[in-house]
Amino acid sequence: MGHLHLVSNRLPVTLVAKGENGLEYESSVGGLTTGLKSFHEAGNCVWTGWCGWPSDDLSHSEQDAVNRYLRDRACNPVPLTKRDVHLFYEGFSNRTIWPHFHYFPHLTVYDRRLWEAYVDVNRRFCDTLVEVVSDGDTVWVHDYQLLLLPKMLRERKPDVNVGFFLHIPFPSFELFRLLPWRQEILEGILGADLVGFHTYEYARHFFNCLRRILGCEPTLGEFSYDERFIKVDVFPMGIDYDRYAAASESPETKCEIERIRKGLGETKIILSIDRLDYTKGLPARLASVDHFLRKYPEMHGKFVLVLIEVPSRTGVDSYADLKSEVDEKIGSINGRYSSLDWLPIHYLAASQPFETLCALYYLADVALVTPARDGMNLVAKEFVAVSRAWGVLVLSETAGAASELGEAIHVNPNDYDQTAEAIKRALEVPADEQSKALEIMKKRLRRYTVHKWAEEFLGALDKMGGRRIAFKQRLLAGDAEREFVEAYRRASSRLLLLDYDGTMIPFAPTPEAAVPDDELGALLRRLSEDRRNDVVILSGRDRGFLDAHFGSLPIGLSAEHGVWLKPHGRSWERAEYVVDQWKDEIRVLLESYCDRTPGTHLEEKEFALAWHYRRADSDLATQRRAELREDILNFAANLSLSVMEGNKVLEVKNSGISKGSVAARLTGEKQHDFVFAIGDDVTDEDTFLALPESAYTIKVGMTGSRARFNVGDVSAARRLLATLAAEA
Repeated sequence: MGHLHLVSNRLPVTLVAKGENGLEYESSVGGLTTGLKSFHEAGNCVWTGWCGWPSDDLSHSEQDAVNRYLRDRACNPVPLTKRDVHLFYEGFSNRTIWPHFHYFPHLTVYDRRLWEAYVDVNRRFCDTLVEVVSDGDTVWVHDYQLLLLPKMLRERKPDVNVGFFLHIPFPSFELFRLLPWRQEILEGILGADLVGFHTYEYARHFFNCLRRILGCEPTLGEFSYDERFIKVDVFPMGIDYDRYAAASESPETKCEIERIRKGLGETKIILSIDRLDYTKGLPARLASVDHFLRKYPEMHGKFVLVLIEVPSRTGVDSYADLKSEVDEKIGSINGRYSSLDWLPIHYLAASQPFETLCALYYLADVALVTPARDGMNLVAKEFVAVSRAWGVLVLSETAGAASELGEAIHVNPNDYDQTAEAIKRALEVPADEQSKALEIMKKRLRRYTVHKWAEEFLGALDKMGGRRIAFKQRLLAGDAEREFVEAYRRASSRLLLLDYDGTMIPFAPTPEAAVPDDELGALLRRLSEDRRNDVVILSGRDRGFLDAHFGSLPIGLSAEHGVWLKPHGRSWERAEYVVDQWKDEIRVLLESYCDRTPGTHLEEKEFALAWHYRRADSDLATQRRAELREDILNFAANLSLSVMEGNKVLEVKNSGISKGSVAARLTGEKQHDFVFAIGDDVTDEDTFLALPESAYTIKVGMTGSRARFNVGDVSAARRLLATLAAEA
């Protein structure tokens, strides 16, 4: 088994000071470091990232000392300058990606200079990483600062297992599409074999963007891209449950519990802990508290709100503005509602020690966790985990944790009245109800800890790596391709059966737009002019299209998935007995679906009708396709019709007609010592099945098939045909 490489913007060790006493370091904090600590310390793992100090603020000797210190601790440092931090981290990462993915488009900065810095730093992460990565290793890339790294790494190290996990929300298509670099970001992520999100909502948004921007069609969370299988799945990040559950029993935490209780008295405690970030919804939370105090004056003096806000990203203007707004709102609330013996809000604008936080979790009667948008929010889970028999969690429905903590009181953080009512309800929940809800949530968090999260992701990544290797063996490449070309070269009589759409030409928004280019015409002519070759295009297109574009070539043509055959030098002949009396009735049905589904259209062939939905909304088209298929099958139960599903098309035709019947006829009429068939669609599976086992059958695209081999896409198929043509 290869090495494990963890990659994140920051290393688990941070350089915090330099001075007379030399360089000082401390362990980084956060759920990611906690969750991956055991893997990192296992002895077979290297962590790549930035040490937290600009490299141009260190002398050469200091930089060397930092590198030695970090490498001794299995860390692989990426040096970042002050300019990098400003443009890459404070810039594109936190002025573009962070607000955009958290649904704050009005704060998003679209600046090409920041984007170029982001690309450059991702590339430098890749440069640093490839120095220590070997084939067969596993690389797990984390979060929004490194969205481009998976693809960069894949291009330079194609034989490593690459996983990517996004710790923040992934936005809906309507928002994501606003990014000028939307395609590059998606392609960057898709360098991974496994892509992980906290919730299914984020994964669903990602799928939708893949469909609409890249044309990928996931099935059961998997899809093929760039000659690989990629899986997208949900892994809700947990916490170090045992650490928090046991914290209240430590002498240090007990001391803090006693100190805080003495300071606040016996009044009820509402606890709110966050980083100072606009995504945390602090102004709305304070507005809800204000509304609560105004609506329920009888609650004055019966609780205190302990509000802890940890300073964050002080170099970003919007954060400084937020701090001013929060300070002003707190001052306003305390000024209006406080009395000589009661202050509603106790405000601390500083990070607190672990023991202090756990003491507050233990003492709190209510945890008020109402972010405007949050990828997960581990504070909610930490509050639940600290061992006690009381406490109510008020949780924003827009936090990722809401999908797991269903026993909490969920609120819309922008609904001040609803949140105020939730606060009052939380303060009045009977003790037995509090205990019951807490215990259910505790059991869930106890089962799925941060360690379980990491193990499950890495286990799934290992499986995807195995599948990538297995499918790579199906690719017609290397020795297999050389054997294929040599067999072609030796053969004296060859049959080449070629699909058209999705094989020799990419799909287009409408079938009419997918016409052959001059290069393809020249390629087919070179192949057909070799007297040893019988070239036949097996297509679902109608006779008119094939005649118009290929009629001048010395090749055979088959139209409408096997209904018509035109051998080279002869006229069109009907390959099978078919009827078309059914078309008038079915046409009306298909037209009604076209009218109700924008972006779809009807294609009429002599003995088939096709409903195309390539330009339609993917979700609506999926729903309509299922409905239409059911309607056709019910309507035509006694008409001997079949419904065939292709790539963004549903076709109605006579039963028993397929490309396979034409392939069987052609191989039976003449003996060939080399038979080759290539296609991309379900309709081509009949061709593959009809041919002898010795035939070279090739599926375009990385999906399962009856074919012996796969090639990645149209470009790969064209290159293969060009290789054969060069042998003429």
